[in-house]
Order: sequence, then C-alpha cells, then structure tokens
Amino acid sequence: MTLHIPLLTLAGYCAAVCTTLSFVPQLVRVWRLRSARDISLTMFLVFSIGVFLWLVYGISIRSIPVILANAVTLALSLAILILKLRFDRQH
Repeated sequence: MTLHIPLLTLAGYCAAVCTTLSFVPQLVRVWRLRSARDISLTMFLVFSIGVFLWLVYGISIRSIPVILANAVTLALSLAILILKLRFDRQH
C-alpha cells in the first residue's frame, strides 16, 4: 500500500511545523530567564485568541494540519502567557 499525500496537504503540514516550532525557543527562553518582561501581554492575548479561532475553523473544516498546528501553538502560547503573568507578579 502506498501512502499518497497531496502536495498542498504536505505544504500545510510543513507550514504547521514551522509556525508551531517557532514558539519553542521563546518558551524555553522565558522559562530559563524566569522573565517575560520583554513580551507584550496584549499581543500574546490577541494572538492566543486568533489561534483559538483558527483552531475552531480547522475543526469546522476538518483540516488536520490546521487543527494540529493551532492546537499545539495555542498550548505553547498559553504557556508563555501563564509564565508571563506568573513571572511579572514576582518582580
């Protein structure tokens, strides 16, 4: 049996991996420094709402690349937001 993935779907998966993984270094940096002072709370709140809405959209159209990318990105974004709130209160 041959696995056939349309080129557009493959592009979607590649885009999902790139955009999702881009948040990992930021999360690691915030965790290591125990500071998120340079991160805009408003930007991350608006971004997280946007990612949540993309997730809802992906679910509604049943697009696995959109669902996976936005579910993971939302988790990473919320983790950064939580750490920001936590570390900002400590300073």
